[in-house]
Amino acid sequence: MFFKDSLEYQALPLPDRFDWGEKERLAKSRSFYNWMRKRHSVRDFKKTKINKEIIENAIRAAGTAPSGANHQPWHFVAISKLEIKSKIRIAAELEEKEFYSGGAGDEWLKALEPMGTDESKPHLEDAAWLIVVFAQRYGFFKDGSRYKNYYVPESVGIASGFLIASLHHAGLSILTHTPNPMRFLNELLGRPKSEKPIMILAVGEPSSQATVPVVAKLKKTDNEIMTIHE
Repeated sequence: MFFKDSLEYQALPLPDRFDWGEKERLAKSRSFYNWMRKRHSVRDFKKTKINKEIIENAIRAAGTAPSGANHQPWHFVAISKLEIKSKIRIAAELEEKEFYSGGAGDEWLKALEPMGTDESKPHLEDAAWLIVVFAQRYGFFKDGSRYKNYYVPESVGIASGFLIASLHHAGLSILTHTPNPMRFLNELLGRPKSEKPIMILAVGEPSSQATVPVVAKLKKTDNEIMTIHE
């Protein structure tokens, strides 16, 4: 966040410090990992309501993410209204039908087979909330002049990760949905052309019949995802 008439550097003493010992840091790191490994993407949701404040707090947490030049190039639209969710589902399924009819290409469709997905997206209506993540390619000062945002995909990706982790921390299930193209979301949700929809998060409680693909539990080994130089 910055202002056109105040662009000089100013230093602020670090507001928050955590003087934990190694034992406590290790315990917290293990606890967080063990909690995050319980996160599962589900496609079957209960048609129950979720308190709006939980969603607001999760979005606030996402807003604390680091970003290029601190421009915070994101906007999150949360929807619980069934009428709007239904419109999103209809538009998304039109795109998905083309995708699964061959638009995605044979290799991509083959990769998706173990996930058991198709063009039907009932979760877009059933989930208590949909959160649409928008990336702001550029912004505007109060006088209407335009400025460029930097590292937008990276910044929005980090914020989205914060959002998913925060929702999971609240005990909710989340499904990431990325219909392509998604420009219908700008018009439907009244967002400006400067913003690009990145993903839809379906958020709620899993139904009693919720399942996950077997392949989703197959994670890469430590040696495949990390290299340590000590």
